Amino acid sequence: MTSQQRPFDFQVVGGAAIRSLIADSRTDIVDTVRTAYLTHHDGDSVNPNSYFLRFPDKPDARIIALPAYVGGDHDVAGIKWIASFPQNIHRNIPRASAALLLNDYETGYPFACLEASQISAARTAASAVLGAEELHGGRSARQITVVGAGVIARNIVEFFDAQGWTAERYVVHDRVPAYADALQRHVTALGHRAEREDDFERAVDGADVVVFATTAGEPWVTRAGTFTAGQTVLNVSLRDLAPEIIAESQNILDDIDHCMTANTSPHLAEQAYGHRDFLDGTLAQVLRGDVKPDRDRPRVFSPFGLGILDLAVGLRVYRAAAARGLTVTVPDFFGETERWA
Repeated sequence: MTSQQRPFDFQVVGGAAIRSLIADSRTDIVDTVRTAYLTHHDGDSVNPNSYFLRFPDKPDARIIALPAYVGGDHDVAGIKWIASFPQNIHRNIPRASAALLLNDYETGYPFACLEASQISAARTAASAVLGAEELHGGRSARQITVVGAGVIARNIVEFFDAQGWTAERYVVHDRVPAYADALQRHVTALGHRAEREDDFERAVDGADVVVFATTAGEPWVTRAGTFTAGQTVLNVSLRDLAPEIIAESQNILDDIDHCMTANTSPHLAEQAYGHRDFLDGTLAQVLRGDVKPDRDRPRVFSPFGLGILDLAVGLRVYRAAAARGLTVTVPDFFGETERWA
């Protein structure tokens, strides 16, 4: 809670306010994600497995619950409830929608509810760009290729821009050319050179950084040698790469136990080869200098997306909203605030 908030206040922060706050604080959000990863690495967090609600007649749709607690400078518990309905894109509706509930760690009482699809996209983008910076070794690239041209891709490009990345060109690839054109225009509007490339192999050829932000449910990049030594691959969508790609790369995860589930590309590699020897460490270990980026292999960063990141970023956004008077208080949200009158 904030220092001005009264006990048992319950506040709501809507999407328009959150979008504005995120746009003003992308560099701060990257720092928040960095701190959250290190707090988690130090053991000052609780991040259970995500819970998936699936539907028999909609096999590609799901709603996921991510409960968590993150300590350190955050000291907040809560849960993100995020729906992923890929068929939405055919109606020009974003695939994901979400709400984030924040709980006071002292009493357990929830004190805020935030529209969270943008928080989720921001923490995903911040994690990806942080991983790119650490593994690539700087913020300058000849070519950044983005595979998949949806909301997450747009956010990642915006975070690259906010972090001051320079690239001679961006290359955008999507199976739907119109989506690629939309992202190309967005990148150009940010002041960068961008072009569409419909052939995947040509799109990734020569790229320093390759970003996967698709809705793929199973691997479609299967050719060994697709990526070359020194390329950094951000496996944000987690399921595009076949085990053969994983096996020939340096593999950095955000959390090993979480990422090795749900048929992610690293999880499929474990099933195919019967071991985890292809794993090289976590991003926190890279941040601490315990794991060095490999210049002799492709480097693949697979961020599963931890609930602690939503809490850390959500708390930062909530505090900013409260400071600017952008929260809406729900009067008498709790029916009883004393055990006995």
